[in-house]
Amino acid sequence: MTEKPILKEITAKKLVGKSISMSLINNKTFDLFSDFMPKRNDISKKITDDVFEVLIYGKHYFKSFNPNNEFIKWACLEVSDFENAPDNMKKLSVESGLYAVFTYKGLAKNIGTLMTYIYSDWLPKSEYELDDRPHFNVLGAKYKNNNPDSEETVWIPIKPRVKN
Repeated sequence: MTEKPILKEITAKKLVGKSISMSLINNKTFDLFSDFMPKRNDISKKITDDVFEVLIYGKHYFKSFNPNNEFIKWACLEVSDFENAPDNMKKLSVESGLYAVFTYKGLAKNIGTLMTYIYSDWLPKSEYELDDRPHFNVLGAKYKNNNPDSEETVWIPIKPRVKN
C-alpha cells in the first residue's frame, strides 16, 4: 500500500452523539452504532448527514501500543451549534488543526491494513508526527455498511515533526 494522504487544515467542529469506552480486544463498535443510528435524526442543526466515528486516545496509547488499551469511541454528527442537543446525547468539540486524510475502500473489518500502513509506514517516513487531538473517520454518502465497495475517509491528526 502506497497511498499518500491529502493534508487538510480543519476549523473547530461541534459534534453531538454517543460515546463508549472500549479496546480493540473488547470492541463495542456494534453496540455504539446500534444505539446511535436510530436516534441520529433527533439531532437538530446538523451540518450534513455524514456520520463521524471519533476516536480519542490517551497520550501514551501509541507509545506503548497494546490491543487491550482502552480509548473512547464516538458516533456523532456535526452540528452548527450545541443548542437543542438531545438530552440523551453528549457534546464533543474537536479543535482546529492539520489532518492527514486517507480514503479507505472495503469492509470495515479489514481497515486494520490501512491503519497499520499509516502508523507503521507512512507516519514514520513523513515529516509529521501524531498530534494529541481526536482521530476520526467520516462515513459519508459512499459508506455502505458491510459492503466491499464501501468508502470512508480516515482523518489522522498530525503536526510537523520536531527536529532534534
